[in-house]
Parts: sequence; structure tokens; C-alpha cells
Amino acid sequence: MRGATRVKWAAGAVVVALAAGACGGGSSGGGGSTNGIVRASWGDPQNPLEPADTNEVQGGKVLDMIFRGLKKYNPKTAAAENWIAQSITSTDSQTFDIKLKSGWTFSNGEPVNADSFINAWNYGAALKNAQLNASFFAPIAGYAQVHPDATGASAVTDKLSGLHKVSDTEFTVKLSSKFALFPDTLGYSAFYPLPQSFFTNHSAWLAKPIGNGPYEISSYTKGTGMNLVKWDGYKGSDAASNKGVDLRVYTDNNTAYTDLQAGNLDLVDDIPASQLKNVKNDLGSRYINVPAGIIQTIAFPLYSSRWNTPNSAKIRQGLSMAINRQQITQQIFQNTRTPASDWTSPVLGDAGGFKQGLCGQECTYNPSKAKQVIAQAGGLPGGHITISYNADTGSHKEWVDAVCNSINNALGNNTACVGAPVGTFADFRNKITNKQQNDPFRAGWQMDYPLIQDFLQPQYYTNASSNDSHYSNANFDNLVNQANAASSSSESVSKFQDAEKQLVIDMPAIPLWYQNGSAGYSSNVSNVFLNPFSVPVYNEINVK
Repeated sequence: MRGATRVKWAAGAVVVALAAGACGGGSSGGGGSTNGIVRASWGDPQNPLEPADTNEVQGGKVLDMIFRGLKKYNPKTAAAENWIAQSITSTDSQTFDIKLKSGWTFSNGEPVNADSFINAWNYGAALKNAQLNASFFAPIAGYAQVHPDATGASAVTDKLSGLHKVSDTEFTVKLSSKFALFPDTLGYSAFYPLPQSFFTNHSAWLAKPIGNGPYEISSYTKGTGMNLVKWDGYKGSDAASNKGVDLRVYTDNNTAYTDLQAGNLDLVDDIPASQLKNVKNDLGSRYINVPAGIIQTIAFPLYSSRWNTPNSAKIRQGLSMAINRQQITQQIFQNTRTPASDWTSPVLGDAGGFKQGLCGQECTYNPSKAKQVIAQAGGLPGGHITISYNADTGSHKEWVDAVCNSINNALGNNTACVGAPVGTFADFRNKITNKQQNDPFRAGWQMDYPLIQDFLQPQYYTNASSNDSHYSNANFDNLVNQANAASSSSESVSKFQDAEKQLVIDMPAIPLWYQNGSAGYSSNVSNVFLNPFSVPVYNEINVK
């Protein structure tokens, strides 16, 4: 889901803190869990928690606790299951009739009805609202009038013509072209409903978001943490098994891990790379290591003059061949990562679009070939590069340094590549969305839904929501369009893989490795597991 995951376009992002209140953070906690509350590590989200403006993991975790949508992804299999939707049907894969279950409400008592979805989707798509996830609404008819692609163009309207209310419990969605898999995308957070209070008093809603999920936000202090409490009025069958979740902000995941061992924290879903050698001994059966729909890459700012020359693609291919993925995943990540050879994830399976080896020699370690290709393309721009990363979570320093060492060894130049840390995830993301990068930066993608389309279109389609490289290729776009309009899933997958082959040629981002989900938990809690998106299923956790 998310600029780990997930990333999109942005117009000046401003982080607005929710209503401040006392809550745990850092290593300030002490003792065992009390009052049925789960204490978990966390990082501040980049933006306020508007569903259509949240495209990264930390904010996404909260949205998935306080909201429910038309569909919900099964926490074990990732299958898209009807949730608020009673049914979603179509006779032509272009116009969909959506009937809603009755009785659902937001935590403020407002009903969840057709208007809740129609208004939310129109808001998310509207150009004037500059929502990062706007392009998720691009398949809906009328999007070009609501959110024109041309620079400086004005919107003709702020209402999607493809949305039509039938009744309070039914609406239709007409797409601009056939997209048989459209219903499976509707569990993603951008499609969540919004109460009328979001529109009538937007600033108050931002200060304390109101949703329709198992939890309510009690308080949030930026840089410290967020308290969520169980909402007893929740309508769904997946009500919280605990009384709440105390999300504590950590700027160093080693500190979080230490707090977990000391009994000051119940859940860490980012095991530091430096602890992977010890974690099984430290936690035993309380250590989780499972495959997840996540890929890590190195992305390039193609808007920078350093990376949009005729030979830039060859240089990027050479850099890819200079990276010893196998050694790095073994030595640093203790085989909790698998070297990547395409831009998707093995979690999809062959039928879902994963294709081992699709990238070919361009993703195969070959230091002599790498040096030759880069030299023939004119060398690194300016003779050197930096790789930017956020320093607060994810153990990125270790692997970025290792990648640079691999590149330097291949090129025979110890200063050809160096890491460039940015203090916090939020600051790092802001630099990317504000187009302030001049050299490669670490990127990752946590799937929003288990389709090959989600790995390719949001990140590499022209002007797409998470296209951080600002990559644009007409052939890639055309093949994606054909894939979306395909009459069968197998035909769709084939077209998407054809589009992927264009990424091999242009290399806007270098695939590094497929990532497992890893977490550890304390003896104070039980029934802890990660979903296929590598996110803890908070509502299922029991507190002893």
C-alpha cells in the first residue's frame, strides 16, 4: 500500500497534528500491558489522515484501523471480500452496480450510505484538493474533467460523471473503459467512505478523524504517539479483541526492539537488521517472519537533469548489474529478503503476475559488465552518486551502505556512491513528493491489493499517484491500458508483463529484493500475526 510503500503526486504537503493528548512514545513506557491496551511501535505519518491523501505505511496502518470500505482484504489470504458492499455486479466490466449493507454508521452516528462513498471519491479525485491518491479514481468516467493531466489546466467540474446515486443503499460506477478487476481494488484506503462532518467542518475532522472501523482515535501528539480505543458501536464482524492500541513513535527501531525485550512494548513490526541474527534466540516463537507483498527498489528522479540524458537508462542498468543482491540479502538481512528479478512480488504467484527472471541480465550481478556499460554511457553523472534514505526506521543505512560498497567495488572507485540519510520518514517523503531529489533514493512498495496492476500502474504510469520518479513512457502506458481493458485475467497479466519489459529498458527504478514481513511481540499479548501486506492485524490481538 504504500510508499514503504506507497507514494503519489503531491502539491505542498503540510503535516497537521491531530488533537494533542497524553500518550506513550519512545521508550517512556514501563511495565506490562494494562487495561487491555496493545503497545506498538510506530512512525509519524507524512500527512493528515485523509484516506485519499495517505499513501505511506504508517498513516495507512491507522486508516485501516479506523475505517472499513466496500471490500476488505482477508488478513490471511489477501482475497478481496465484500464488507460494506452487499454486492458488486457488472454485465460488461465497465459499469458496476454497488449495493450496500444497511445499518453501518460512522462513530459519530452518521449513516454510511451511497453519498458517503460518492462524496468521498469526488473529493479524492478533484484537482483542487490535491490528494496524493487522486489517480486511483482515474478509471472512473469523468476523471479527465475533474483532474486534467495537463500542467496548468483547470478542472471543468468537481464531480465524476461516472458516479450515480440510485438510492441510499445503491450507486453505480461507470468506468471510462473496461476493467474487470476494478471491484478488487475497492478495499484500498483511497476508496473509504467519509462522513458529512468531513465536509462541513474539515478542520475539526482533521484534528480528530472520524471513521467507521473497529477503532476510534482518542489522541495524537506528533512525534510521540497516537492512542486508539475500541469503538463499541462498530458494525462489522471483525470487532477489536482488545480495548485499544497505543502507537508509540520511535525514531530508532533498535530502541523499539530494546523496549520490547524490556517489557515496555508489546509489538514491533520492524525488526532491526542488526538484530536478525539474535531475534530467534531473543523471542523464540514470538518472532514472525512471513512472505509479504513488498518490494524494495532504488528509484531515480527523472525530472533531474542528472538523470534525463539519452544515456541515463544505460547508466541505471549498469548500476543495477553492480549490486550484489544475493550477498546483501544473506549477510545483512539473514535471508529475510529474496533478490528481486522483476517489479512485483512472489506473493502474487504466477497466475497473479509474478514472473521470476523477467528483468533478465539487467538485474543479475555482473560487476565487469556493469563497469563496461556505465563507462560506455559516459560514466556516473558528475562522477558520483548518492542514495538517499530515511534514517529513523527500516535499517536502511546498513543496506544502502552495502549497495554503495557493491557499486564502488564494481567501478573500482571507493567514492563513486555514498549514502545520504534524511532524519525522519516524513521529511524524506516530503523531499520526494516536492521533487527535491537530484540523485537516487530508496523506495519500496507495499501492495494495496494483490494484483500486478497495483505494482506497476501507481508507480510507473504517467502522472500516476506513486510515480516518484516521474517516469513517462507512451508504450508502457499503452500496454497498461490494454491490460486493464483485457477480457480475461490471463490476458491482463500478459499485457502487464509486456509493460514490465519496458521497465527493463528504461530502468526508472532498480528492483532490489522482495521483503518478508518481520515482527516480534511480548508475552503480554497473543494471536499476533501479519497480513499479506506485512501489517499487524491489530484488531485480532489479545491482551493477557
